[in-house]
Amino acid sequence: MLAYPITLTDDDGTILATSPDFPELTTFGDDRTEALARAVDALEEAIAARVHDRKDIPQPSLGQTYAVLPTLTSVKVLLYRGMREQGVGKAELARRLGWHLPQVDRVLDVQHRSGLEQMDAALGAIGRQLHVTAAATVGSTVAVVGERISAQTIVEER
Repeated sequence: MLAYPITLTDDDGTILATSPDFPELTTFGDDRTEALARAVDALEEAIAARVHDRKDIPQPSLGQTYAVLPTLTSVKVLLYRGMREQGVGKAELARRLGWHLPQVDRVLDVQHRSGLEQMDAALGAIGRQLHVTAAATVGSTVAVVGERISAQTIVEER
């Protein structure tokens, strides 16, 4: 999974969350836990905007506090980065997979719950293979966002 550094700053009773890797990311929470949970959502929005605008998504830099992207979002970022590195556009990926363009749009959409089979096929079409491992976490929190419940891992002092 991808973990991006988050800077937390006290801001008149709330905690402001920003990221050095995504200058456009700004959110807040009543405490550190809420600010970090909101930072994960803001990070996904920043990534979605960059994919839409065909901009680069940076490698995570170093920091002391991190927001960890959900696994599926991490895989979508790796697919997008791989496509950009190889100069493979959405139309070319669709051709390689024998898919329609809306199917490619969905595997790149961080809000779409793509299946692992589709993600694996898309990665394979650009010569990548997904390897999965499980590791112990340092700490975790569960955030409720709208109607969606998602578990996000918060890693600090990596």
